[in-house]
Amino acid sequence: MDGAPVSTDGSGRPTVSPGGSGRPAVFLVDDHAMVRTGVRTELGDAVTVVGEAADVAGAVEGIRAAVPDVVLLDVHLPGGGGRAVLEELRAELPSVRWLALSVSDAAEDVIAVIRAGARGYVTKTISGPDLRDAVRRVADGDVVFSPRLAGFVLDAFAASSSPAPEDPATDPGLDLLSAREREVMQLLARGYTYREIGSRLFISVKTVESHASNVLRKLQLSNRNELTRWAATNRLL
Repeated sequence: MDGAPVSTDGSGRPTVSPGGSGRPAVFLVDDHAMVRTGVRTELGDAVTVVGEAADVAGAVEGIRAAVPDVVLLDVHLPGGGGRAVLEELRAELPSVRWLALSVSDAAEDVIAVIRAGARGYVTKTISGPDLRDAVRRVADGDVVFSPRLAGFVLDAFAASSSPAPEDPATDPGLDLLSAREREVMQLLARGYTYREIGSRLFISVKTVESHASNVLRKLQLSNRNELTRWAATNRLL
């Protein structure tokens, strides 16, 4: 309601959008125009959409200019992915809150974007009313996850924050990995793509794939989800 008092969080940041409408100011980031249109429709007049972008560069420029309350951020984007947007702007714009909205429910995607600073993660199977509620809750400072994602996120972070044992690498399988395989293992567990790992380590994508296969085989793991859990349990993230 116009003229209503503006509540704030602990830092004095308004919890409603400029102008006193009571609606969070939202910036949409997704590389598919039809998805952005659909999200706009589902959000309706519950929010004020202040901009949108289809790639990392456009998102960084647009969010920096708009300074929204909430960014609805896809995880996989041209130019580096949603995490690249977070890493570029999170420290610069501490008042902005970030909610990942992705088709992916892979553990490595969820954990990577949460570690980068997102306040929540919901999948694109979410209903319109639930999405509106998630945006409002994130704008108010809550942390929001799709129910099926919350479990392994809590598991990973609880394991990584537990007291360190005398020898944090308790799994003997770690001794089977070469130095390069350990590097690849940690980056895989943190959610980096094969291409990103290759770029960081100056090796080809095929070499990364080979190392990743060796890591899973030596640790007797089946996929990256299991690898992320294993690395968190052994305090290697």
